[in-house]
Amino acid sequence: MKKLIKRNLRGKKILILFILTSIVYAVMLTITIPKVMKFAGGMKLLDLLPTGYTAEYTNSLLTALGSEGRNAYLFQQIPLDLIYPCLFGVTYCLIFAFIIKKLGKEDSFLFYLCFIPVFAGLFDYLENIGIIIMLTSYPDNSTEISQMTNVFSISKSALTTTYFILLLFTLLALLTKYIVTKNRKKRTANRVDGPTSKY
Repeated sequence: MKKLIKRNLRGKKILILFILTSIVYAVMLTITIPKVMKFAGGMKLLDLLPTGYTAEYTNSLLTALGSEGRNAYLFQQIPLDLIYPCLFGVTYCLIFAFIIKKLGKEDSFLFYLCFIPVFAGLFDYLENIGIIIMLTSYPDNSTEISQMTNVFSISKSALTTTYFILLLFTLLALLTKYIVTKNRKKRTANRVDGPTSKY
């Protein structure tokens, strides 16, 4: 897996993946999610509750959505959300690995932190499976399924938040390295090309 990641650390490829990931996310955020939420009277979807939800909230949401809203959730939002976790996991794994490589730390333990978004994507899939089960089994929802899906949602959110905090620190480290290297080169150039004395 590590060798596969290293073989794909090309800026252009990562940029294309980032654009695709952002497009899918933007479509969900601006089109499919708001459309489904309208059926629920503005209640937040389970995907948008990073701190979790109760079985009671889940039942209230599914009831508020109605038949048409549940179909919109199942056949419009969920299909995109089955594409996004894979794109997110791969793209942000490569982004982190690319930055670590630029820092010269690709052979350190830091490299393995790039797998965090992959695990976040896996929990996103488990969350989606739970939501699909609840949507298709309504009104005979299982409290156990709701609670398990809640755990998957919290795990996904926790890993995603952790990843972006780590990404911020690595970007700051890269920026610091760039500034230090630039200043060092400038000082070296000034010593070499310093003013010549005239007699």
